[in-house]
Amino acid sequence: MEDFIGSMIRDRFANTEYRIYPDSLHKVKGKKVFLFEENGTDYLMATSPELGFKGQMMDAGHEVWVKAPLDHENAVILRSLFPFTVPSRVLSKNITIGLGDRLGLATPGHIRVFNKYEGVFPIFAQQSIRELMLTNRTFDDVLDCVTYAVFKYDFRRPWGADGDHLKTAEEVEYALSRGYTMLTLDCSEHINGKVDSMSDEEVNAACTLDDEIRDLYLNKTFDIGEGITIHFDEITLKRAVMIYGGAIDHAVNIYHKYVDDGNRKVADFELSIDETATPTVPAHHFFVANELFRRKVKCSTIAPRFCGEFQKGIDYIGDIDQFCEEMKVHSQIARYFDYKISIHSGSDKFSIFTPSGEINRGRFHIKTAGTNWLEAMLLVAKKDPALYRSVHKYALSVFEEAKKYYHVTTDLTKIPDVDDLKDEELPSLFENNDSRQLIHITYGLILNAKNSDGTLAYRDRLYSLWKKYEDDYSELLYKHIGHHLELLLKKC
Repeated sequence: MEDFIGSMIRDRFANTEYRIYPDSLHKVKGKKVFLFEENGTDYLMATSPELGFKGQMMDAGHEVWVKAPLDHENAVILRSLFPFTVPSRVLSKNITIGLGDRLGLATPGHIRVFNKYEGVFPIFAQQSIRELMLTNRTFDDVLDCVTYAVFKYDFRRPWGADGDHLKTAEEVEYALSRGYTMLTLDCSEHINGKVDSMSDEEVNAACTLDDEIRDLYLNKTFDIGEGITIHFDEITLKRAVMIYGGAIDHAVNIYHKYVDDGNRKVADFELSIDETATPTVPAHHFFVANELFRRKVKCSTIAPRFCGEFQKGIDYIGDIDQFCEEMKVHSQIARYFDYKISIHSGSDKFSIFTPSGEINRGRFHIKTAGTNWLEAMLLVAKKDPALYRSVHKYALSVFEEAKKYYHVTTDLTKIPDVDDLKDEELPSLFENNDSRQLIHITYGLILNAKNSDGTLAYRDRLYSLWKKYEDDYSELLYKHIGHHLELLLKKC
């Protein structure tokens, strides 16, 4: 079939550069559909207009073919014809990983990873509202890019789509309306972090426990197995109520209105209580989980705020022994209530990957996002040093603005001056934590930077480079995300 299609393409594109993606050759309703590249742009070709794709009609002898752009309308049609291009609910699988792709270019590399690690299931389409805003994308765009990629490389295993860090009912409605199969509810705005700075006396005076909560928890000890018990004295209980009471109410309302009305659960549900400075101590984790269980909220995953620092794009900062001891309790709480622990800001946390996989007994969810962007910028440093130098200097100029969106402890004085580095030394910047964070959090400003005449300063040039070196980008991701999984699975 590939030879036949190749001859047809050659007859009609004699004066153009093209290539057919062989894994994309599929047949449906007796007709053929495939993807090909023409002069640097990918298109879909259907051997009949009857399939519904919208595009240019082309004479193919006894047939009429349709050359269609890879837009949203055609992605919807593709999903209607090929079920493997549609996201599904995968969090019931033991090991799942979210793969935020801010550029719409990373899925080919991710597919290579998951062709190797068949016991791990990907959330290929994972994006937060914040990331959509900073990249000028939509949930449709994110999902469509994945749909075309899984079709292009014939990825047939289940994969998911996560509306990440959603905070409001409107954001939840938006993600569900676009076909997303996982919702991550970020309750940070309903967590009272001020309680951390209150004395026990102040907490006692500020909180009056209602009778139901008092009867359920006060001075009670809960045996959750594995020799682990959770005890609630009055101060521990009052702090739990004050810190997490609003978050629990918010989660219950969202869940029963949008996720599961008692008749049908429409998406996997993750509760995020990690986007805060308040570490989730084990007793508070148990309180949150038990209250959700009592109020008939079925979480697939919960993301606690672990001890230490999970900053963007760099390794874990903190006491690893303490982390492991607390993770043992968090993991057992998750098993007790039958959900998975979710590790957020999981990019590049290499020092805690192997113990996390082992402690959670090969059942967990982890989220990566910005590390894929960093690999894309590493490619720029390798292939176009002049462009990278310009982007790097611009990132320095807008770093303080970018910090409004992310918590980092970057020290710009520890980043070498790019003018003092040789071209071949530029990639080493991605081994420097401060430089990594500089580039990590400025992505939106870089992609939207404009020249004095209003044209985009970097976006088009960057995308042109990434398209030209798409195989190199795929290889970088294969190695980098593959290293994440290698360590996570080492003792599972």
